[in-house]
Amino acid sequence: MQLASGQQILAIEDDPILGAHLKTSLEARGFRVTLADQGGTGLALACAEHYDLILLDVLLPGLDGLEVLTRLRGKRRTPVLMMSALGSEAHRIQGFGCGADDYLPKPFSLEELQVRMAAILRRVAYERYAPPAPPEDSHVFDDERSDLRHEGGWVGLTATEYRLLKLLYGSAEEVLSKPFLYQQVLHRGYSRHDRSLDMHISNIRRKLARESVAGLRVEAVWGKGYLLSRQDS
Repeated sequence: MQLASGQQILAIEDDPILGAHLKTSLEARGFRVTLADQGGTGLALACAEHYDLILLDVLLPGLDGLEVLTRLRGKRRTPVLMMSALGSEAHRIQGFGCGADDYLPKPFSLEELQVRMAAILRRVAYERYAPPAPPEDSHVFDDERSDLRHEGGWVGLTATEYRLLKLLYGSAEEVLSKPFLYQQVLHRGYSRHDRSLDMHISNIRRKLARESVAGLRVEAVWGKGYLLSRQDS
């Protein structure tokens, strides 16, 4: 699958040196890059134009990155890779909770950024052209929207959360290992220090509970992985 062939990237980064480096490096790899150095400006661009991926710094003048992402998710489902010097677990959890698809602590190498971007873009391309799944009972997985419809309402999943829940749903009552889920959902290898998958699971549980989706329960199996239990009425 050919990536970076004119794909549109919005980089919201207030550091002029890093911003210029991102633009030059990514454009050399075939991307088309738009830069914004303030949260408000970046949000306006993200809502007004189509982008294949948004690179979003957390510490921005005006609106910070988390507020930008929160407002953006009310209007667009564009994939977002957050970049921040605030790389603690608490900050990553907060970023995923606001709807980030991935979170890259600073400083990072361009090579690592490229790998993370490629994983997100491959997933988006796959989901765009994958055949839609047939509706099943009261839980309808909408690939176009990347969300779960339950009793006429939407759960409000991010694209990554949607992909994870759909995979678990398709293997209901079967334990799926963390290494398998990392490869299939996050498109990278599993490290026991990487809590990204756990954060996505936590967000899915919270959203299912918020929307009263009582028929689905994501359970952790100690030392093995996760399974989805279906309790259809």
